[in-house]
Amino acid sequence: MTKETAITAISDYFDTGAFTDELAGLVAFETESQNPDQAPELMRYLREPMTDRLSRMGFSCEIHANPVASAHPILVARRQESADLPTILIYGHGDVIRAQQDQWREGLHPFRLKEEGARLYGRGTADNKGQHLINLAALEAVLQTRGALGFNCCVVIETGEETGSPGLAEFFEAHKDAIGADVLIASDGPRLQPGTPTLFMGSRGGLTFDLVVDLRDGAHHSGNWGGLLADPAMILAQALSCITDARGQIRVPEWRPESLTDDIRAALRDLPIEGEDGPSVDEDWGEEDLTPTERAFGWNSFAVLAMTSGVPEAPVNAISAKARATCQLRYVVGTDPAEILPALRRHLDAHGFSAVRVDPCETGLFQATRLSPDHPWVRFVAGSLTRTSGQAPHILPNLAGSLPNDVFADILGIPTVWVPHSYRACSQHAPDEHVLTSVCRDGLRLMAGLFWDIGAEETPR
Repeated sequence: MTKETAITAISDYFDTGAFTDELAGLVAFETESQNPDQAPELMRYLREPMTDRLSRMGFSCEIHANPVASAHPILVARRQESADLPTILIYGHGDVIRAQQDQWREGLHPFRLKEEGARLYGRGTADNKGQHLINLAALEAVLQTRGALGFNCCVVIETGEETGSPGLAEFFEAHKDAIGADVLIASDGPRLQPGTPTLFMGSRGGLTFDLVVDLRDGAHHSGNWGGLLADPAMILAQALSCITDARGQIRVPEWRPESLTDDIRAALRDLPIEGEDGPSVDEDWGEEDLTPTERAFGWNSFAVLAMTSGVPEAPVNAISAKARATCQLRYVVGTDPAEILPALRRHLDAHGFSAVRVDPCETGLFQATRLSPDHPWVRFVAGSLTRTSGQAPHILPNLAGSLPNDVFADILGIPTVWVPHSYRACSQHAPDEHVLTSVCRDGLRLMAGLFWDIGAEETPR
């Protein structure tokens, strides 16, 4: 039996429709972690399809209660072949973002997989059910071909990633020995371009917070009180304008990182930022002295996610009492997360906006992480993907988005290599989420080849 046999087997798994059928079964679980009513579905997802599949592959499985009260459970599965072999840790999350069912286009339903041309539609197809299914199926193809993996494997499936992974760090601190591994190889996020494999070794951090101007009880007639009462929406808009300039360049000094070093610039140089789908990049937005790739992967970005004052759906002639903007900073290694909000407070006060309150959001903080593209495990994975696909992958020091990568990199202290199986225009976190069938098939083949190589070759230690 050879590597080619395993790759042929996983190709047949896709070509016969078995992958699509299995993914449809996973998508049907309505695992919205942001919806408290769906907590039973999250447990059922771990207990039924995940435990059934992993047990069939010789993994011992245990579902753990989350150490944070009211947070969602975590599955740990382990297959131990020999103490002399390396251990690979695989991660995925079974929860999905809110379905937004009323916003999907006609003919689509978030929890019913539908194939249209080169796309598979359904909530979780890209984030993250399709991605961890690809990895588990590739593991099984190697196991069935070789009769063994040739390495030890631990699989962690959590069900709270879309709410900030509450309790995951505490769980890893308490179970370091059970989850110990030599490397994390996992999948989430998008490729830079659909036709080329991508590796990334960390992620930008993310912190969400509210800016609130709350001046009085109730609204007051704009004719009788206009020019007499301060307008909270105007104050908030002016406060936001001091955080960035007119092209979105950050003006909070502590939010401007110094970690975009020459080696990171070199790693990002010549990487594509635009794909075949998705919006065009606004070249005149963001940090003027940086390339678009450096802005997305090597720099911090500030965004206003939502903003309200009064009743936008039914405005009345009144000066509102309150205005609120939900904001987010995506930040790279080199930005102190403990100083993000204190620095903003000082900045607002210095510009005369002491009336603007800064309220942290309840969702968890994602830490920023990064691994050198020259790390031996990065070279090993890149070499395997190149041999299987015939082309070198795009390699990023970190993803532009955020993941709970710090629990692996900082708590377990292991290198982290992510191989995404989606693409940037997949509409994750939005209506009409989907994956490309071409990327799914390619991902299955790449991961089967990678897991075969890990079991057959000398790996970094």
